[in-house]
Amino acid sequence: MHTFHPTILREYDIRGIVGETLFAADARAIGQAFGTRVRRNGGRVVCLGWDGRLSSPELAEALAEGLAAAGCSVRRVGRGPTPMLYFAAKVREADGGIMVTGSHNPPNHNGFKMVLAGRPFFGADIASLGTIAVAGDVATGDGEIVDDGVFDEYVGRLLQDYDGERDLKVVWDCGNGATGEVLAELVKRLPGRHTVLFGAIDGHFPNHHPDPTEPHNLVALQDRVLAEGASLGIAFDGDGDRLGVVDGEGRILWGDQILVILAEDLLKALPGAAIIADVKASRVFFDEVARMGGRPVMGRTGHSLIKTQMAEIGAPLAGEMSGHIFFADRYYGFDDALYAAVRLLGIVARWDRETLAHRRDRLPQMVNTPEMRFDCPEERKFAVVAEVRNRLEATGARFTALDGVRVDTEDGWWLLRASNTQAVLVARCEAASVEGLKALRQALTGQLAASGVNLGSDA
Repeated sequence: MHTFHPTILREYDIRGIVGETLFAADARAIGQAFGTRVRRNGGRVVCLGWDGRLSSPELAEALAEGLAAAGCSVRRVGRGPTPMLYFAAKVREADGGIMVTGSHNPPNHNGFKMVLAGRPFFGADIASLGTIAVAGDVATGDGEIVDDGVFDEYVGRLLQDYDGERDLKVVWDCGNGATGEVLAELVKRLPGRHTVLFGAIDGHFPNHHPDPTEPHNLVALQDRVLAEGASLGIAFDGDGDRLGVVDGEGRILWGDQILVILAEDLLKALPGAAIIADVKASRVFFDEVARMGGRPVMGRTGHSLIKTQMAEIGAPLAGEMSGHIFFADRYYGFDDALYAAVRLLGIVARWDRETLAHRRDRLPQMVNTPEMRFDCPEERKFAVVAEVRNRLEATGARFTALDGVRVDTEDGWWLLRASNTQAVLVARCEAASVEGLKALRQALTGQLAASGVNLGSDA
């Protein structure tokens, strides 16, 4: 029997602070509990990968021991990005896969992302591991642990769909995360001129934090793009399932803007296709996809939820504001920032007279807040959203309640949702003008105040 710290079993993954809430013993118990799920699902083979964090090798070893104790055949994929593990699970036709990764979290954090029978493992699935472990209701057997690297196959598959027609000058920023070794091989074989920043995998993250959604983490990339006159710059998060992009003028393209550019190209081959963006995406995304002949679909925030929705409706492309990009067109439907980068490069390298900066300028320009996150007690966060929704219904407001509330007005829209992983509320506003944005923020502030919540001047 084993009991986990109550904070580590999250909605989309397992995460903890190494030596405080997460230990090697937890990894072994997770391995045996997940292996039990695999065995009871009729499977046996599990692929295992790990990122470049200092604690990842030890946790991966303990995880493998637990999986083997459940009677599983463990295929050690090796160190690399999370999508390499997803790729291995697909091409090896494994019954499950586990990645040891702390993603973009601080260096002393780590965790696990999982797939079972080719689908995301989240929510109730993750909770079931705690139930199995605390009851000691585990499968047992004599499993095996073997090395089964897919590095070369993965790099080859990334290159397979590159379709550019001219050379580009590209700057890459790995942030000392898990993409470094794959990218080093990738750029040797991509045409053009490539500069790689912080490519050495280093779990201390000595240069900057590996989270491309935070603008201050992109400063080095922006500076180098401008200094070298590069066509664009691409950054990755710590485990390579999210990307950030800057154009040749050093300006950031956000997740929904990247998705519009990818969708424009895809819709030429698949007119009328459904393209999913999460509820935080700009109205520009939905309007532009419809204008280009696609079917824009709003989805709930969360990479596991998006992947599930893609499979349900047969969408060939999806994305989130956080930089997760999912291709099921010519690829496998999981979030792979390296693959998305290759597809983006191919698009830009097929434009005759346009640059990424020009294409960005052709998008309708909106005024918006950054994502605002503010503390709210765990027991209140969903209740606050429900209270706001009830008041909106009473006034006849136009809103979507897919994931929190997203309210549409003449000025634009505002969003309020509860985080699934933290005791916080998340909000965002967007309008066509500064005056419109001010009005939206006032409406949001008023709704929160009615529920006893202060948005705060710094949010």
